[in-house]
Amino acid sequence: MEQYVSLVTLAVPSLEEARDFYVHGLGWHAVVDEQDVIMLPVAPGVLLSLWDVASFREEVGEPGTGLPPITLAHNVASDAEVDAVLERARAAGAREVREAQRRDWGGYSGYVVDPAGYAWEVAHAPGDAATAAVARNREFARSLAAPRQDR
Repeated sequence: MEQYVSLVTLAVPSLEEARDFYVHGLGWHAVVDEQDVIMLPVAPGVLLSLWDVASFREEVGEPGTGLPPITLAHNVASDAEVDAVLERARAAGAREVREAQRRDWGGYSGYVVDPAGYAWEVAHAPGDAATAAVARNREFARSLAAPRQDR
């Protein structure tokens, strides 16, 4: 098996709440928005799949309960941007679990939980690798927003 991830699938109790949060609240672009799933490109070749929990149960089985032992992360270019993104997420319906602060690893981050209960870290990480990753991710995000000839 080659080393890459194609999909990160989250079982969500309400597809409408997920759409309101990710698409309408955060302004993310969906490439699939069908009866029981919304798919959002999050990196080249990687989709975040928000799957209705009933469909998830049919195919995978019963999901666990409580706060899932996983975090998703969104890295940005500055501490001020961490604060701005956290505020936008709260305005879109996220619940704050950890206020942004300076971390032992040298960065600055805070955590929110989306309406389905998944924790998101918003972080500004120090170093050249993190700066380059943010630049690549921004380039990818701009490509999603660019006008397409096939629309």
